Amino acid sequence: MVRLEDILERAGGYSSQESLEVIKKAYVFSAKVHEGQTRLSGEDYLTHPLEVADILTSLRMDVDSVATGLLHDTVEDTHTTVEKIHEVFGEDIAAMVDGLTKLSRVSFAKKEERQAENFRKMVLAMAKDIRVVIIKLADRLHNMRTLGALSPEKRRIIAEETLGIYAPLANRLGMGEIKMELEDLSFKYLQPEQFAWVEDKIKEKREEKEGYIARVQEVIENKLGEQAIGGEVSGRVKHLYSIYKKMIEREVDFDDIHDILAFRVVVSTISDCYSVLGIIHSTWKPVPGRFKDYIAIPRPNLYQSLHTTVIGPEGEMMEVQIRTEEMHRVAEFGIASHWKYKETTDIDEKTEMSFAWLNRLLEWQKDLKDPGEFLETLKVDLFPEDVFVFTPEGEVRAFPAGATVVDFAYGIHTDIGNHCAGAKVNRRLVSMRSKLKNGDVVEIVTSDARNPTQDWFDFVVTSHARNRIRHWLKVEEREKCTALGLEILDRELERRGLDFKVVVEREGIEEFLIKELSLGNIEALYLGVGYGRIPASKVAVLLDPASKVTEKPVETVSRFAQVFRKFKSANFKSAQKPRDKKGVIIKGVEDVMIHFAPCCNPLPGEDIIGFITSGKGVSIHTSRCRSLLSADPMRLLEVEWGSEQRVPRPIILKVLCQNTQGLLADMSNAIREADANITRAEVKSGEGSRAVCTFVVGVIDAKHLRRIIRSLEGVKKVLQVKRVDRAKRKQLED
Repeated sequence: MVRLEDILERAGGYSSQESLEVIKKAYVFSAKVHEGQTRLSGEDYLTHPLEVADILTSLRMDVDSVATGLLHDTVEDTHTTVEKIHEVFGEDIAAMVDGLTKLSRVSFAKKEERQAENFRKMVLAMAKDIRVVIIKLADRLHNMRTLGALSPEKRRIIAEETLGIYAPLANRLGMGEIKMELEDLSFKYLQPEQFAWVEDKIKEKREEKEGYIARVQEVIENKLGEQAIGGEVSGRVKHLYSIYKKMIEREVDFDDIHDILAFRVVVSTISDCYSVLGIIHSTWKPVPGRFKDYIAIPRPNLYQSLHTTVIGPEGEMMEVQIRTEEMHRVAEFGIASHWKYKETTDIDEKTEMSFAWLNRLLEWQKDLKDPGEFLETLKVDLFPEDVFVFTPEGEVRAFPAGATVVDFAYGIHTDIGNHCAGAKVNRRLVSMRSKLKNGDVVEIVTSDARNPTQDWFDFVVTSHARNRIRHWLKVEEREKCTALGLEILDRELERRGLDFKVVVEREGIEEFLIKELSLGNIEALYLGVGYGRIPASKVAVLLDPASKVTEKPVETVSRFAQVFRKFKSANFKSAQKPRDKKGVIIKGVEDVMIHFAPCCNPLPGEDIIGFITSGKGVSIHTSRCRSLLSADPMRLLEVEWGSEQRVPRPIILKVLCQNTQGLLADMSNAIREADANITRAEVKSGEGSRAVCTFVVGVIDAKHLRRIIRSLEGVKKVLQVKRVDRAKRKQLED
């Protein structure tokens, strides 16, 4: 158990003795208000804030942050108020405790909404004081270390959130060690069988490689000594989750992962880094394409290092990282090493680059109100595999892997993106779909006649580009539908023998319509009619209740209006009372043909949303379906599951496993024990001892699907179970 003396000793190594008094005071205060409280593990509650404070001192955080670590649960879990914290500890600590409390007090019915709002609050907290999120990460790290005291279901929920959000966030903030530990702990609770198997394999490898690591370290140290270069050399086996991810991504066995050893050389200067690189490459043969210079071109999270992979002694593949002491500190602590930015106006360019990402997130959280869109934006930006390209002026820009020249154009300026017509890459004309590669020099070709279209969503990958395209299309579509609504209303009034201009210019008529239809302005009326949300006949009756439709129809109707009316009549018959269709309720609409979208094949229990199609009624998608990213938001309908259907629907599951005798029977039994029936099965042997099994399983709802997947994951030698998307389903059927 961590003691106060340990925290004071570590903090005293980089802070004055006088400043440590606030830590002592925070400890006494926390001990008093938490007195008598225990954790689920049975430990005294005070152990948790002590451990959080200890993690913060390992990051060399300032004393106010360490004190906040000791106080972070006082407002949430005791009768203490933020006002009391402010009175005793001052404004800065009170603000941080308040920020942490607000991050915890979020409760939403839907998991997606809860995650999105958690992150929205976290982004705002980061904008106010980055230390709040660093403390939150320390809090989450200790909670993950003690997760075993919770129920299996709670462990799974917390581990999923940690792996999906907190570990990538730590990575994006450059906090490498915390990121790796969060990943390994999440892996342990999400896939315990696979975790144990990989852990055993690594233990065998570690025992086997300890002597090897020592020999390589000695060789490197001797080579450095010959060149009079001072440096520290260390070696390790890579962490569990990174190795498991490589197995899954490459679909190979553990024994086929050759680069599990990593060596690190920490030297004094940048010139020494490149000298060491020359020594490594002259000693062992480098692997082509595996050298990366993150010193010349740092990652957006400020990470700097030289990475190379070589064929070492005995033909063993190994990675070598070379960096300075300052680079190593940033690699370990990330943005935590720059917490003093709020106390100085002299911010260097590198630090400014890191906080530019935070500023972008702040802008997006203001613009994106839909939880799904906001989470999508976050996840794209939290998982960057960076590609570094140059502007014609030589400025370096970083983009996620797969980014195109249109992403680059929007990265330069929104107007350039909106009028992008192509690009010159390395002085050669390329199409707008061309993907960026490391080292490309990109020059955008623009045209005033070119504007974003729906198909741009098919190839852009950055959040910024998607958001700007979506905004352009919304504005354009809004203008079109406003004009269409005006025309439809005009024609409807004409059919009733009324003159639109005369009727609308009556005194007070605009205020009357806005009040009767609960609208904000007259433009909203035209927009509602244009999208079919407000029947033109209803508006006409409100304008003149005595009017009647003439027998002779109006002949001069625009093609646009004809198409719209055809679309509307094919999809809607009335908008009064919701009706249960195929177990789905479409709020405010009845007698509508619906079908379940094959792209995501939603199951009862999953969050769903409806999309108005042209001539095919309403298609039902999961709320996270990627097909909806480029969808017109005005065509989306609020839907929910109605009367429960107990009819199984075919879902395809792909299982990656070890190819061992009897495993297929074990997996079949696991599916049967989950009360599911297999309608089709296919087994393909992979490389080495791997196999890929594909099952078509009858699934009743989302809960049933989770039970089936967990049952399969519980089978020994099963490495991964995942649901198959539409493209892979089509390949299977073909």
